[in-house]
Amino acid sequence: MATVVAVCASPLHAFSKARQPQIQLVAGSGVDGDAHAGATVKHRSRVARDPTQPNLRQVHLLHVEMLAILACLGHEVSPGDIGENITTSGIDLLALPQGTILRFGSGGAVRITGLRNPCG
Repeated sequence: MATVVAVCASPLHAFSKARQPQIQLVAGSGVDGDAHAGATVKHRSRVARDPTQPNLRQVHLLHVEMLAILACLGHEVSPGDIGENITTSGIDLLALPQGTILRFGSGGAVRITGLRNPCG
């Protein structure tokens, strides 16, 4: 069964995001109060190229199983440590095609727009 393990947000462009008791998804923007929220790009490298591009990376998702793989490789990381907003369990996020809509029990939903490029 697919579940949400943790939700995280940060108003700063930092590597990690702090765990939160809850987050608010805002249509067309992303996670309320998060540095990556907004209609246009917020990632520094993309802003440098063209700040008017649409923001297709408003909400970052990561499956907890990936954290387990990283732990096996000697990298102890917890939800939010690598910048994701929503950490899931029991769903292979990498296998989902673009355009997939994930619906959450809270009523929120996100559309998969692609894989996240690692930041520097």
